[in-house]
Amino acid sequence: MMKIRVLFFGLTHELAGFQQEVVEVPDGASLAGLWERYAGRFPRLNELSQAVLLAVNQEIAPRARVLQDGDEVAFLPPVSGGSNQDYYLLTRSSIPTADLVRQQKACEDGAVVVFEGVVRNNSKGRRTLYLEYEAYEPMAIRKMQEIGVEVRRKFEIDHVGMMHRLGRLEIGETSVAIIVTSAHRRAAFGACQFAIDRLKQIVPIWKKEYFEDGSVWAEGEGRERVLSQNNTKL
Repeated sequence: MMKIRVLFFGLTHELAGFQQEVVEVPDGASLAGLWERYAGRFPRLNELSQAVLLAVNQEIAPRARVLQDGDEVAFLPPVSGGSNQDYYLLTRSSIPTADLVRQQKACEDGAVVVFEGVVRNNSKGRRTLYLEYEAYEPMAIRKMQEIGVEVRRKFEIDHVGMMHRLGRLEIGETSVAIIVTSAHRRAAFGACQFAIDRLKQIVPIWKKEYFEDGSVWAEGEGRERVLSQNNTKL
């Protein structure tokens, strides 16, 4: 058996009647199993099943995540009284895109556009083994928020969310996810394209590519052009 600390916030706190507890679960238990356990104890939690995000050790995690002894799990309902909100996140865990979509979309949305950047197995003719991402984290979050403001100014959307991985990523893993919801598809497609292009230009996140014969820091898309423009003003 394993001991897991479980934290409840917002409406989940109210429905459970307490803010935290330590529970024992079987070895190999998953987040999904833990959620089902509490939904059985507190049936009204089932009403939030599509909206609540689950975090393990302060990182958003997919429900298939296998728990380890001593993990801290948090139930995170939508903020601001249950309404869906924009979000801008960095994580060192797998990006739970499906869970993010479930939380973000609302009844008034007619379109949901999702972009996932995925680690591919090659770069410029060389076989890629894996990638590493690092960021100036406070500035990266602030720049992502600025992009959100730009997106809202240019497109008629309902919500936008961005989540980027940091640390080591294997081939096939999602490095970045951008989710846009709107009443109509044209605005959602345009906003999603604009958001990823701007993220590549102005957000301080760096990628290092590892190959069989060495490694290299990748040049950001568009960043070289921006730097050149700035240098001409000096």
